[in-house]
Parts: sequence; C-alpha cells; structure tokens
Amino acid sequence: MPNDAENSPWTKPVTEALRAGPDTRVADIDTDATPGFEGDKELGTRLLEERGTYLSQLQEKLFANGRSGDRRSVLLILQGMDTAGKGGMVRHVIGHVDPQGVDHASFGVPTPEELRHHYLWRINKALPRAGQIGVFDRSHYEDVLVVRVHDLVPERVWSARYDEINQFEREIVDNGTTIVKVAMFISLDEQKKRLAERLERPDKYWKYNPSDVSERALWPAYQEAYQAMLDKTNTEHAPWYVIPANRKWYSRVAVGELMIDALERFRLDWPAAMFDVEVEKKRLALS
Repeated sequence: MPNDAENSPWTKPVTEALRAGPDTRVADIDTDATPGFEGDKELGTRLLEERGTYLSQLQEKLFANGRSGDRRSVLLILQGMDTAGKGGMVRHVIGHVDPQGVDHASFGVPTPEELRHHYLWRINKALPRAGQIGVFDRSHYEDVLVVRVHDLVPERVWSARYDEINQFEREIVDNGTTIVKVAMFISLDEQKKRLAERLERPDKYWKYNPSDVSERALWPAYQEAYQAMLDKTNTEHAPWYVIPANRKWYSRVAVGELMIDALERFRLDWPAAMFDVEVEKKRLALS
C-alpha cells in the first residue's frame, strides 16, 4: 500500500525531511520534534502497522529475488546513545518482516579475537547476504565515537577512519547493497527517564548497565564525536538520516518509511518461474 500523497501525514518525502546536511548541528537538534510529519501518536502508531504490512510485502519480493540470483540487499545502520531506541526499532519496525529475510548483528565491545583484526573485519563478516535486509545495532561508527571519546587509540588513528569508512561503504554500495544510515538522538533528560524506568522494572534490569550513568558525564564529548561523524561520513552513496528519538512512535514510523523508500527504489517484481508452469501443473495433477 504505497502512500496516498494527498492523504499522507508526511509533508515532504522522509528522505528530504531527515537527510543530514552541511548545516546540521547535533547540539541544536530538537529531540522532541517530528520533522516532516503532521500527526499525533495515535496516527503514527496506526500508520506504523499499516505501513509495516507494506514493508513486509516489499521484503518478501527482495527475498524472492535474492533466491533467484539478484545480488541486491539493504543494510540499516542504527547508531545512537544508550536508550535511544535501537532495540525497539528492530522489534517494532523490522519485526514486521519475515525473520528469515533479516541478517541482524549487534556490535558491542570487541572480543579478543576481533581486536586481533582490523576494526572493519567484524563488520565485513556481518554484511547482509543477497536478498536480505541487514540490521546493524551499532556499527563500525563505534570506532569513531566511543573510541574517540574514550581515547582508546591515538587521534591520528581514529581520524584516518572517516575516509576509510567512506571507501568501505562505497564498495558495499557498488556490490549491490543500499545503505540506510540512521543517527538517533535523544535528550539527556529523556535518557535519564528511560534509565530510571529500567531501574523500576525487574523485567528491564537486564537492559541496565551501570556504565551508562558514567557515560552521561561525557555527553558534550559524544556530541562533538557525532558532529564529526555526520560532517565527515555523510556521503551521496551512504547519506545520514537524523532522527529525533524522544518520541519513540515517531522514530519508528520514520525509519519504517526510510526502509520502504529504499526497497521501492529497487522497483522489484516477482521473479519469473525457472520452469515451465504448465508442464509442472500437469505433472502435479498426475502425481
């Protein structure tokens, strides 16, 4: 069900409303805003379900074409501070599609084996297969965010990674993968509220990490690191989309639309049968 432009709550294409630009300033992002969207939570929640059905249909075509030799895929990169809603994005947006068509990877602190390799080694291993939707919960950008903020390697090392990442993503795109990069931003107060909720609910204890509180003291440094990330890796082949994420319903609707846009650009149809349909009907009838 493609959007009816006349009745759509989107005032402009989501790719225009959220695309990072040279004037994007992390410190000035209104994290409560709903760029390009005219509607409330009730409408957004309903739209997420309706468009989720359409997203599922597009994903099935992608998967079917992948099984028939099409090498294309989509990679969704979710980057944001703790509690920004990356996990919820996977459940509530990607959760609409058939899980067999999803390659999901979450990148935390590198393992000893990963540390013995180049930082892109573990990323390259997790790239989506043909016909798949790949999802990265955090990504190679940790190596210019956390690594920079915590001074884990010399500046001359992490500062060279921006160009390296741009080239890496260029190669991914050239190999048939469309990259959707989402930078999710919440306010310091909203993060505090979400962390407090985890401490009040036993079913959320497992999500709480005491280090998250320590990281809050580094908020200005993270803002600088995210600004540099947007400035240096917002390319034509892999642009950044900036998502105000205080309102979970909005961020989920927005990312759902970005994924629909990426899949629609493939102009997929169902793959043709690799056999004679009429012959197979007769064979089946006689079996």
